[in-house]
Amino acid sequence: MKFDVYCDESRPDLFGSTKPTAQHLVIGSLWIPSQNREKFKQQLHNLRDQFKIGGEFKWQKVSPSRVDFYKELITWFVSLGELVRFRCIAVDRNQVNLQLYHDGDQELGFYKFYYQLLHHWILDCNEYTVFVDFKLNRKRDRLAVLCRCLDYANLSSQVRTVQAIRSEESVLIQMADVLTGAASYRLNNQIREGSAKYAVLDHLEKSLGKSIAHTPKGEQKFNVFKIHLSGGW
Repeated sequence: MKFDVYCDESRPDLFGSTKPTAQHLVIGSLWIPSQNREKFKQQLHNLRDQFKIGGEFKWQKVSPSRVDFYKELITWFVSLGELVRFRCIAVDRNQVNLQLYHDGDQELGFYKFYYQLLHHWILDCNEYTVFVDFKLNRKRDRLAVLCRCLDYANLSSQVRTVQAIRSEESVLIQMADVLTGAASYRLNNQIREGSAKYAVLDHLEKSLGKSIAHTPKGEQKFNVFKIHLSGGW
């Protein structure tokens, strides 16, 4: 079976920041069967038209006047069950040793965590196309190397490509941004009760029937992987 994976991240520059404002880097991914791509895109476009949302939607644009729209996005995501799945990885900046494990290279470390996000959900006998939000990399081959590593590590499946596209061109990456942002909001303890973002987060957690937190590996709908880099279990 063929699958599309749409990815975005929250706090991508956290490891190199001299004044960090959060604890965790969060990278999120939205997984769908490729055969449903056009149908799901149209449904998201229809929601955007219904609420007269012009241009790109994303977590940072959640506002009091648009709360109902973002709640509807959450309802759409939850209503589709396991046809649309979400997985994110949360990386504690205090556990990251760039010098020891990543050759002092923040960008290399970032893409190693991307690998950890994707690798564990690639299943045998399937084919995957991965789309990531466009960002300028110091080394131009980062995505090609990520694709090759994923493909080599999953010999009975195929990772066709890891491709960068601009988020404004993809409502599915925008949807990944919303869910990643909500997860980051909770995991980084940035909650402001009464705010528009809190209202959207609350709707998501009530719809899922639980608060956003580390989940078992087998969680299929909203999977949160809090990676432990300091060892232990």
